[in-house]
Amino acid sequence: MSFSKIIFISLFIFFSPLIQAFGSNDLLPAEQAYRVSARAISAKLLEVTWDIADGYYLYRDQTVITSASEKIQLGTWDMPAGKTKNDAFFGDVVIYRDQLKILVPINNTQALSSLDLLVRYQGCADIGVCYPPQQKNLSIALPQADNIVKTDPISTLLNGVKNFNIPLFQDPLLPAEQAFQFFATLKNPNTLHVNWVIAEGYYLYRDKIKLSLPAAENIQLGSFSMPQGKPYHDEAFGDIQIFHQKLSFDVPLLSNAKTAETLTLLAQYQGCADRGVCYPPMEKTVTLAIPLSTQSPELTNLTPATNLTLSAQDQISQSLKSDSLGLTLLSFFGFGLLLAFTPCVFPMLPILSGIIVGQGESITTRKAFLLSLSYVTASALTYTVFGVLAAVFGSNLQIAFQEPWVIALFSGIFILLSLSMFGFYNLELPKSFQAKLHNNSDKHRDGSYFGAAIMGALSTLIIGPCVAAPLAGALIYIGQSGDVILGASALFFLGFGMGMPLLILGASAGKLLPKAGHWLNSTKAIFGVLMLAVALWMLDRILPAPVIMGLTAALLIIPAIYLRALEPISDIHASWHKLWKGVGIMLLVYGVLLLVGLSMGNTNPLQPLTGLSKGPALAEQQTLNFRRISSTAELDQILEQASANQQWLMLDFYADWCISCKEMEAFTFTDARVKQKLSRFIRLQVDVTKNSAADKALLKRFNLIGPPAIIFFAPDKQERINARVIGYQNSETFLTGINNLFNDE
Repeated sequence: MSFSKIIFISLFIFFSPLIQAFGSNDLLPAEQAYRVSARAISAKLLEVTWDIADGYYLYRDQTVITSASEKIQLGTWDMPAGKTKNDAFFGDVVIYRDQLKILVPINNTQALSSLDLLVRYQGCADIGVCYPPQQKNLSIALPQADNIVKTDPISTLLNGVKNFNIPLFQDPLLPAEQAFQFFATLKNPNTLHVNWVIAEGYYLYRDKIKLSLPAAENIQLGSFSMPQGKPYHDEAFGDIQIFHQKLSFDVPLLSNAKTAETLTLLAQYQGCADRGVCYPPMEKTVTLAIPLSTQSPELTNLTPATNLTLSAQDQISQSLKSDSLGLTLLSFFGFGLLLAFTPCVFPMLPILSGIIVGQGESITTRKAFLLSLSYVTASALTYTVFGVLAAVFGSNLQIAFQEPWVIALFSGIFILLSLSMFGFYNLELPKSFQAKLHNNSDKHRDGSYFGAAIMGALSTLIIGPCVAAPLAGALIYIGQSGDVILGASALFFLGFGMGMPLLILGASAGKLLPKAGHWLNSTKAIFGVLMLAVALWMLDRILPAPVIMGLTAALLIIPAIYLRALEPISDIHASWHKLWKGVGIMLLVYGVLLLVGLSMGNTNPLQPLTGLSKGPALAEQQTLNFRRISSTAELDQILEQASANQQWLMLDFYADWCISCKEMEAFTFTDARVKQKLSRFIRLQVDVTKNSAADKALLKRFNLIGPPAIIFFAPDKQERINARVIGYQNSETFLTGINNLFNDE
């Protein structure tokens, strides 16, 4: 550098405060233009961050970090790649805008609890004014690592020689684009193939990988699942999964383009070197051309009739992104109304009815409606809260309430409630609480409403854990977009739609229920039986099938005796007596049939006499057989075998407490046409009833919240995302999906 240039730069730095003064109305103070902070992300690694205001930049070669603590040494740290700028004073320099993050290794052999860091830097504003060099002292609290050992320099030297890790002989860190090489290609018109080549001694974080199409209008990425990585404990991120050497997987492309398209894929990822130095988050874009001639008819002529290239849950997730708020909420309310007539919701009807009947002769239409509103609102709120938590944390918290002790406890509560309905005893608060409530009764009449709300929340958690397509779609949207507000609103309207029949029931019950006398006692007895039925329905999840069938028979036969099914009619003009006697005979006959079926070894209450006339061989053929697996390793092994044999594979997620799963087994998988289609598949099943660690790992691998779910794999070992089945499907719908699966190949 020439002497005159040095003099010029010196004069510039000297007069720069004056230049700042002249432009003080336009310039930010240096501490606002460059907000610098530092934190310890582990016992061996610091992160120093500059948040740079818009219109300002930092010089790379003017940035210096040193330790002001004598007993703590800083390791070698690397500056991220910046942008090249031709500076009038410094020539071609590298600058940073928006944000600069530097990861600095430290050597804290004395296990000190804090570090004083000295940072120096210099920057300029785009208007042409530069700041003088800045200096900041930062005090950082250091975490204590369990494995910090005080060593002397000789021991450090010997260990370094032993492990060949003396810094003098270490290779310099590779640039990020060499350590993590990213590629993307079109595998076929419907599939994008992405691939990372990871250098030796480096690894990639699984949960930091994100793919998106920021500028696409007619093309979207479908749901995809990454391979499982290697478990790793990271001091900054905890227990995670990482990839070494390479990572590749397929991503579905969903398109309604009618012309040739240019696709710009944005890949975001982060990784580290094994020696302990981590790179800042990286981004890379890849541009791919999709010529019209290579697009499939399903993609180029996408109409409402052919929109089946999207799975049901993906269609719902995409509608959340594109539809207006009003239409979205109205749609989810409609979905809720449809779900209200599924078996997962039916048990709530006798529960709410029992709450209303339990109020006795004081019940009014207004109070019955408000009780129902409390129940439904609490149920919808619980559905919303736990749905959002499931999307954010990737685990269906309702499944946690399927533990045997929880189900047994809740079933016991319903048995106690039913016995009180029969008049064996009265459930009431202690006298002292009754007196206090009586004294405040004119001011506060919300105790029963609060109880109804509690029952609504518990019913949602314990009775209705089955996953349906609208719920899965909302959770996918929340997980991918992070828009919790819209997702939660959609879930609330979904839950409220599911509760609308309950509101109608509550409003009508206030008018229809008798006020006093013998009829009220008879009504209570009926709902007492229904409470026992709900308890038995829940116990079906934890008790053996023969026990449940025997208890079901008892639940039918004993009420039939109370309905005088075996007694003669004394008054031939007693019409109501005849009606109830007829009902009692029906219950008695079916209860006896259940006992007969149980003695034959059958356990299905809906088909107690299966095999009586057709023979056991034919009865056995009615069941679709699955091979049970219990781990991701077992699944991967069978996938390899299926690929070698060029076979398709079907994976079914099942649980004993999942009513929709049992519907699929009883109605869909018994259809001869379905069995014929599925004969081409290797059929696997995962029983997640116990919700073990292995069960959770399998659910998490495919981004599932819970059963029922069915996943299909082609002979290339890749899942066909658009064919996923979430929730119950009848045989016709299921067959349509299978046919589309093969037509797309």
